[in-house]
Amino acid sequence: MIQIYHNPRCGKSRNCLAFIDKSKQEYEIIPYLTETPSFDELKALLQKLELQPIELVRTKEKVWIENFKEKTMSEDEIITAMIENPILIERPIVVKDGKAIIGRDLDRVASFLD
Repeated sequence: MIQIYHNPRCGKSRNCLAFIDKSKQEYEIIPYLTETPSFDELKALLQKLELQPIELVRTKEKVWIENFKEKTMSEDEIITAMIENPILIERPIVVKDGKAIIGRDLDRVASFLD
């Protein structure tokens, strides 16, 4: 089953969800802003994405700029910052068959779902 880490206020996330819905594949929506992944879940998600924690951070978010931008942080500290401030997590994230992508590019999502 496909999972989508979704923020309904984000246009890219809404577009990705609509695309997945049209694919007629079974999916689960994870509203990560209200159902924030645990430390271990986020770490596992990063492994599926094949990304370092900083690569999943929305570094232009006000929360990041005001609280974290000038700090030197370990990977675990970055993960903790995303858990405490889930708005920092890049979206949407699409998970299928033990792999994941950031689904901002619908052509990439199409290839991923095939």
